[in-house]
Amino acid sequence: QTKTGIALLYDEVSENAYDIRLKLTKEVLTIQKQDVVCVSGSDHSANHRTVTLRRQPVGGLGLSIKGGAEHKVPVVISKIFKDQAADQTGMLFIGDAIIQVNGINVENATHEEVVHLLRNAGDEVTITVQYLREAPSFLKLPLGSPGPSSDHSSGASSPLFDSGLHLNGNSTNTAPSSPSSPVANEPKYEKRWLDTLSVPLSMARISRYKAGTDKLRSNAFEVLALDGVSTGILQFYTAQESADWLRAISTNISDLTLQNMKMANKCCSPSDQVIHMGWVNEKLEGTDSSQLYKFKFLALKGSSFYIFSTPPVSTLDWVRAEKIYNLCEVLFKIHKLWLADDYWLQANLYLGIHQDFDLEDQRLYCFSVMVGHGKSHYFSVELGSELAVWEKSFQRAIFLEVQRTGSKTYMCSWQGDTLCFTVDFALGFTCFDSKTKNVLWRFKFSQLKGSSDDGKTRVKLLFQNLDTKQIETKELEFQDLTAVLHCIHSFIAAKVASVDPVFIDSQSIARKYMYSN
Repeated sequence: QTKTGIALLYDEVSENAYDIRLKLTKEVLTIQKQDVVCVSGSDHSANHRTVTLRRQPVGGLGLSIKGGAEHKVPVVISKIFKDQAADQTGMLFIGDAIIQVNGINVENATHEEVVHLLRNAGDEVTITVQYLREAPSFLKLPLGSPGPSSDHSSGASSPLFDSGLHLNGNSTNTAPSSPSSPVANEPKYEKRWLDTLSVPLSMARISRYKAGTDKLRSNAFEVLALDGVSTGILQFYTAQESADWLRAISTNISDLTLQNMKMANKCCSPSDQVIHMGWVNEKLEGTDSSQLYKFKFLALKGSSFYIFSTPPVSTLDWVRAEKIYNLCEVLFKIHKLWLADDYWLQANLYLGIHQDFDLEDQRLYCFSVMVGHGKSHYFSVELGSELAVWEKSFQRAIFLEVQRTGSKTYMCSWQGDTLCFTVDFALGFTCFDSKTKNVLWRFKFSQLKGSSDDGKTRVKLLFQNLDTKQIETKELEFQDLTAVLHCIHSFIAAKVASVDPVFIDSQSIARKYMYSN
C-alpha cells in the first residue's frame, strides 16, 4: 500500500506534538516536516531570513503572530494576509519564528513585548525570521500555503491569543508608503515538506502500547526499524485514521516478511521451510519493574519453534535463538480476553488450562505457547488479523511436523519397569518393553476415551477395548509429562485435520472473532 497524510509527532519529554506528513511506500515509511527552502537566487543564510516590511495604510504589516516566552515557544507568524505587506515580500511564511525586530533580539521575549515592538517600529520594519520546523500543535498553525483560502489548521482554535487587528493598525505616520515587494536579485523561498526520517519496513515492528507496559496509547503508535531507529510516537486526529494507518503499515511489513521468508526458504530443504515469522511482545513473568513486556521475534521453521531477541538475518543466525522447542511438543492457546467472563471460564475448563494468567491484562490480542515441564510463554500482538495468522501458522507447522516425523517415542516407567511409549500417526499408541521390545499393548487414536494426570509425572490413559467395549486404564510415568501430553494432542489434531480439515477451520477462535467484527 502507498499512502500519504498529515499526523502529529508526539514528544514525550516536552509533551508537545508537532505537525508532520507521513509518506508510506511498499518498503519505507518517511516522516516529513515543513521547512522554508531557497528555490532561486543567492541564499546567504539558509536558516535566517531578514525581510523589510513597509507598513500599509490598510492592513498594516499584513500578518498575525502567536506564542511567546510565557508559553515556552518563540513568537511565530500565525497568519499572512493575501496581497498585503508580508505576503508581497514572498519571503515570509506561516510558522516563521521572529528572531529580531529592527535589530533587537526577541527570541526570549513575551507575546506582548513583540506586539509592542512591531506596533511602534515605524513605517519600515526589518524582521529576521527562522522557520520553526517543530511548531507545537497547540499553536494550531495552518499547514497550507499563505492566504486565508488555505487557512485550515490542525484542529480547533488555539488557546493562545492571535495578535492581528491591533498589530496591523496604522502607525502615527499615516502617509501611504510604497508596497513591500521582492527585489529582482533577492532569493526566492518556498515552504515545502522535506524528508527528515526514513524508516525501512523490512523486519520493522509496531507498538501501540507505552514501552513495556499494557497501557494503550490513544490513537497513536510507534514504528521501530530493525536497527532500532524509531519514528517516535505518531498521533492521529481520529481513531479511524489511526486504525487505517496501522493497518496499511502492518500490511506492508507483512508483505516484506513474506518476501524474506521466500528468500530464506530458497536456502532450506523442503523439510526445513519457514512457515511463519514475526514480532510479538512477550509478557515477563515475576517482574517487579514497570517493564511488563519485551519485544521478541518468533519463527516457525521445519521441526522447531524459535524465540529470538532480534530477527535471524543470515543462515547462521538460526542457532543463536534464545529458545528452541520441538513443534510436536508445544501447545498453542488463544486467550479470549475480549469475550465474556463465563465463556472464558468455560473455555479454560474445556481446554484444561490450569495457569492463573492475569485476567486484568489490557492487551486484547494474546496467545500462549505451552512447552515442556509445565512452562509457557505468553505473547501479545497488535492486531486481531495477526492473531489469526499465528493461530493458523502454528496449526500448519505442527501438522506438517507430525506428518514428517510419523512417530515419537518416549521413555517411561510403570511399577519399576522401564518402558517405551510411541505415538504413531498411522498406528496410534503403542507401549513396549525397552529391553525385549515386546509390545505390551496397542490402541488406535479413536480408542482413547479420556485421560487424567497428577500435573507432575503420572498419567492415566483410558482406552475402549474394541471387542469387549470395556474401558481399560493404562498408567505411565514420564520425566517430562507435559511434552508427552502436547505430543498426543498434536498427533490427534493432525489426524483429525487429515480426515476433516473443515472441522479444524471451524475451531479457529481468532478467525471467528475477526468475522464477527
